[in-house]
Amino acid sequence: MKKTILRSYAKLIARTGVNIEKGQEVMILAGLDQPEFVKMLVEECYRAGAGKVIVDWEYQPLEKLHVRHQSVKTLGHVEKWEEEKFQHYIDALPCRIYLDSEDPDGLKGVNIAKMAKGRQGRYKVLKPYRDQMEGRYQWCIAAVPGKAWAKKVFPDLNPARAVEKLWEVILQCSRVTDDPMQAWRDHNADLEAKCKYLNDLGVKELRYRAGNGTDFSVGMIPQAEWRGGGETSLTGHFFNPNIPSEEVFISPMRGKAEGIVYASMPLSYEGQLIENFSVRFAGGKVVEVKAEKGEDLLRQMIGMDEGAAYLGECALVPYDSPIRNSGILFYNTLFDENAACHLALGRGFIDSIKDYGNYSLEECHEMGINESMIHVDFMIGTEDMEIDAIDKDGNVVPVFRAGNWAI
Repeated sequence: MKKTILRSYAKLIARTGVNIEKGQEVMILAGLDQPEFVKMLVEECYRAGAGKVIVDWEYQPLEKLHVRHQSVKTLGHVEKWEEEKFQHYIDALPCRIYLDSEDPDGLKGVNIAKMAKGRQGRYKVLKPYRDQMEGRYQWCIAAVPGKAWAKKVFPDLNPARAVEKLWEVILQCSRVTDDPMQAWRDHNADLEAKCKYLNDLGVKELRYRAGNGTDFSVGMIPQAEWRGGGETSLTGHFFNPNIPSEEVFISPMRGKAEGIVYASMPLSYEGQLIENFSVRFAGGKVVEVKAEKGEDLLRQMIGMDEGAAYLGECALVPYDSPIRNSGILFYNTLFDENAACHLALGRGFIDSIKDYGNYSLEECHEMGINESMIHVDFMIGTEDMEIDAIDKDGNVVPVFRAGNWAI
């Protein structure tokens, strides 16, 4: 891939993604797959005005070794220096960039129950720190191709060509054009217009139907608003949290979901795949799951904590989207969620609440925002999906027809 194009992508992440301001600290979390691009991104962060850039590296084979050899107690223990690091995050509010390149099957064979117990232990300690940062910092998730991920997507290509091909589609779907930052300004304006339409409707409920058996309804929080594209933090910084992004989304009312949804794509969760699955809701809670592959993993996921079996997000994405039109199944949530309407189990977004900065976390949860240690998106959109909204006056308003926007 030409370095000039990769440089444009790195610049897009630094300036349109997290939108670094002069003197800000930046944290980058990355795998070991693309060190040259990480170096390029660090350079672009400094060019954007960053005062300090720190890179933390991840490597799935090491994570498997830790789970295999450490005790549950050790896995769940948070060292004092880790708490001090999180306190620094609260004080400095660094911009956070997550570069995703994981192998979709990279944790296959790991002891999921043991790993989950370890994460539950850490979550109890770290949650108060994370709560203090909620909504106050800029962040962006973007992707770079890892060799194993590329081979999963393009199994018939040799590794080098598979990586090159995955670079091509990542850049295309991320709108890395001749002027990517202008392309994103135009794209954000389009998403904002759709959010305004839905917010003006005053959606009280969404009803989903599809030929695969999906028959599902979900209620909305009266104080919640639809969001999409760029966001503004409580500290006044505008940023784009996902590159790419095709969705408009909202956090629904906890406890108001009924019916069954069928996944339209595989879900990569904890480095393993869940395929051909369905989720049934009653009283807002998951009461039944079925899967041809990964059913035990799916059950483990919804049992992570009390909120893991409730919804945290409803997102609308047209079937006729750039990512869907690529014809590629990415086995990666960042991309696959932007190819289809999706739901998320677990944690909701407090910034779905209008003027959320005027409320405490507890008040947002009392309004109906779900709380959980997980937030896992799964795709349900199909080419025949129909979605109706019940508006504030009780009218039934078509929102999606034949898988695409009807507005």
